[in-house]
Amino acid sequence: MKTFPYISAAQSRKLLRIAVSLFLVAHGVTRIYLGTVGGFGGFLNSKGFVIGEILAWAVTIFEIAGGATMALNYFVRWIAAVFMIELATGMILVHAPQGWFVVGATLGGMEYSVLLIICLLLIAAHHKE
Repeated sequence: MKTFPYISAAQSRKLLRIAVSLFLVAHGVTRIYLGTVGGFGGFLNSKGFVIGEILAWAVTIFEIAGGATMALNYFVRWIAAVFMIELATGMILVHAPQGWFVVGATLGGMEYSVLLIICLLLIAAHHKE
């Protein structure tokens, strides 16, 4: 039975993959636009990563290039896996200590990261090579 608006399973998977990819691209682009890559690097150094600024640039470039590549339907499972590791690391270093909610009862929590990880898991699991 078709309902309005009708969207197939394949179209749903494509929409989810592209939307999540663009959210991740926006994260990297915004970091460059706001000039906060250096601050991110300093934060990583404060957490014991000796090459924090290099890692910050690597993460930022991966968010942009990896997100765009995944949106274009290339290397989807590999890129999704790297994004899941990146998001899990961010949760451990930043978001988990802030609690669950991004806004509301707490600020800066991990609910958005968990949602993105679940979406990436579904994208990877249902990607057709």
